[in-house]
Amino acid sequence: MIVGGWDKYEGGQIYSVPLGGTILKQPFAIGGSGSSYLYGFMDHEWKEGMTQEEAEKFVVKVVSLAIARDGASGGVVRTVTINEEGVKRSFHTGDELPLWHEELEPQKSLLDILAAESTDAMVH
Repeated sequence: MIVGGWDKYEGGQIYSVPLGGTILKQPFAIGGSGSSYLYGFMDHEWKEGMTQEEAEKFVVKVVSLAIARDGASGGVVRTVTINEEGVKRSFHTGDELPLWHEELEPQKSLLDILAAESTDAMVH
């Protein structure tokens, strides 16, 4: 379980509550079936002090990565921002999400490299 909120004394806070019942205050928390694909990405990409816009964009990117890797993660992203202004809910449809496989630069396969080397050897 993930519990988050805002109060006028400490601002935004987030807690992770694992099955054993321990309450852990953390800078971020992730969970769900796709979360196992995200820990390394979160450790590398999360940064303290993001603006609300940066944070929402980041969450959409992270959840879209889980969707790309985990068949049970759905196809849309719902975000909830809780701050001194109240609660803001957003809904991001699948056609708005980054497509991870299309972001990668195409690379030659080992077979392409070996075929090119053998062709070059015949020419010389």
